[in-house]
Amino acid sequence: MIREFQLADWFTLGNAVCGMAAIFSILGYVAQGGLVHVEHACALVFAALVFDVLDGRIARWRQTASALGRELDSLADVISFGVAPAIIAYGCGMRGLYDRVILAYFVACGVSRLARYNVTAEAMSGESGKVSHFEGTPIPTSFLLVLLLTVAATRGAIGDALWFGTTALPGGLLHPLTLVFAVSGSLMISRLRIPKP
Repeated sequence: MIREFQLADWFTLGNAVCGMAAIFSILGYVAQGGLVHVEHACALVFAALVFDVLDGRIARWRQTASALGRELDSLADVISFGVAPAIIAYGCGMRGLYDRVILAYFVACGVSRLARYNVTAEAMSGESGKVSHFEGTPIPTSFLLVLLLTVAATRGAIGDALWFGTTALPGGLLHPLTLVFAVSGSLMISRLRIPKP
């Protein structure tokens, strides 16, 4: 199978590895403390974004786009821009029952968004062979959430000091900051048309 990989696919794997490394790093913070783990986790999601941009550019430059590459890209994106940001948010203190429900919703929206794109990409490309727009925000936009958590961490606003505090609801807790993940997930599965560069 590895023989079938194109150059762009190796960059896609770099994306996935960075996402997984970000998860390991935030788990290090949960287990041992140390702000450096949060900073590393956020930096690794940025590195995943760089790999994600490069794999697309390389595939277009070499004209080697393939169904395997598209599926590989989606799986890597789920890890780096779906699961990793959700785990980073959990590690930063969004651990209430309602937080977990919202974070799971966010990941489910990301998975759904990628599946919808993969199924409709050919139909949306028309005669040109190129997709002209995204339907719903692309999952890598979740990097903005990671950037927000980076700023919060550097200002000491994680754990018990999360911005906007904690709200007690029937059956569990909600950190209102988690609602940005609900908004991001909802935008991913929306019908919003975004021109593709």
